[in-house]
Amino acid sequence: MSPASSTDGSSNEPDVAGSRGAGSDTDGALVNEMTPLPEATAGFTYSVIIPVFNSEDLVASVIEGLLRTFDEAGLNLEVVCVNDGSVDRSWEVIRQLADEHGEVVAIDLLRNYGQHNANLAGLREATGDYLITMDDDGQNPPGEALKLIAAIVERDDDVVFGRFDSKKASGLRRVGSAMISQINRRVFGQPDDLVVSNFRIMTSAVAQRISAAQTSFPYITGQALLASRRRSNVEVHHKSRAIGESNYTVRRILSLVLRILFSYSPAPLRLASAAGLATSFIAFALGVGVIGHKLISGTSVPGWASMMVALAFTNGMTVLIVSMIGEYTVRVLQQVSSTPTYVISRTVGR
Repeated sequence: MSPASSTDGSSNEPDVAGSRGAGSDTDGALVNEMTPLPEATAGFTYSVIIPVFNSEDLVASVIEGLLRTFDEAGLNLEVVCVNDGSVDRSWEVIRQLADEHGEVVAIDLLRNYGQHNANLAGLREATGDYLITMDDDGQNPPGEALKLIAAIVERDDDVVFGRFDSKKASGLRRVGSAMISQINRRVFGQPDDLVVSNFRIMTSAVAQRISAAQTSFPYITGQALLASRRRSNVEVHHKSRAIGESNYTVRRILSLVLRILFSYSPAPLRLASAAGLATSFIAFALGVGVIGHKLISGTSVPGWASMMVALAFTNGMTVLIVSMIGEYTVRVLQQVSSTPTYVISRTVGR
């Protein structure tokens, strides 16, 4: 069945061929000795999108591992590398690989726009029947991409997410991932039994729906959930980072959380409205109490401290609500003013 098919039923699984694509990555770790691929996989083209940010020491081994793995598996490959404003030699590395290998396309963005913006640029430039997104740090062994391919072709799914057998990540990133996962379930309807990750494969039809979305704040994971019906997981291996440290920081995680909440959900505004309503009820109840006390006792001595506390509390809530409305207003203005999601500076390899 074509990857762009939108039928609801599941097709019969094709016959499974023998193992293909054995190999090892550059540090000698096992990539994938036995990855059965349906015979139908050979009839498609595959694009792998890699956002690149300050990874001059890692990205070459990732790309070369992909080229070797797909060549051994007999699959048609296109690697789209998007340099997201790196300040090291990452651009020089991927540009040289694009010059040496016809399967590699190197895209240089004008500045740093963020991982999801870079992924969106790659999705729009890719030409494959199936599109895979993966990180540039080598934690996703290239051979594991064959598991994604086998799963999506066999199951005729729209999107397949890699579920890591044992995630090698810092405690901070684990906490951030868990928090974002809970938000995804509420905002994008992520099923409870589905685990999402940046290592995923989708049909070209899903990629086209994501690319067509008019948003200045892309969030590829959530958009993939919204643009698909049939999603599933396949277990993949996750390696420890060989060199350097993760680019994920508290600021980046919080920035992603705010992007999801303010760009795809009215939840903050509704929460602020609920808090404002609750404050109004509390103030009304206090007012009724003061009036009742005066009518019953006949005296009422207002306290300066309690008045200041009440004023500070209500004014604080007012500022909070106005700030949230302001955040939505800013994003609406950016959206209607057609703020570019990214700007491509140059492209090598196409």
